[in-house]
Amino acid sequence: MTNSAASRNVPAADLARAFELAARLVHSRSHACGLYPAQWSALRYLKMATGEYRTAMALARYQGLAFGPVARTVRTLIERGFLRKAGSAGRGRAEVVELTAAGEEILARDPLAPLVLALAALDPAARSAFAVALEPILEALAGAGEAEGPGNSPKND
Repeated sequence: MTNSAASRNVPAADLARAFELAARLVHSRSHACGLYPAQWSALRYLKMATGEYRTAMALARYQGLAFGPVARTVRTLIERGFLRKAGSAGRGRAEVVELTAAGEEILARDPLAPLVLALAALDPAARSAFAVALEPILEALAGAGEAEGPGNSPKND
């Protein structure tokens, strides 16, 4: 897609392909520094989360994922020295975790940085328009995942 896309009506299928390509590039870049995409995502979330939201359960809710795989991701990051346990989040139920110095160090090499820079280079109006457009896209994708179950996946007719 080029700047000329702004001056013409771009078919939705073309946008979907460009969005898919961007998602694939981000995902493939996220196999970096010996970490998997889910681990990078967990580190990013835990860096920005505060207080009682720095738990595996809060991370699972944020990502819309089952608790088990997220808990394993957090456990692996603790074992690798990127996170440490930091007490409980109220009534001893959930373990709060925080980034270690090694976690901060690895995030300095975040493979998502080129995307952040590209978005930062957009003018504020374009970033705002992108944010507004992205919201219903994410909602539709999240809803489509819930509607699809075994035997309910969309078919190509």
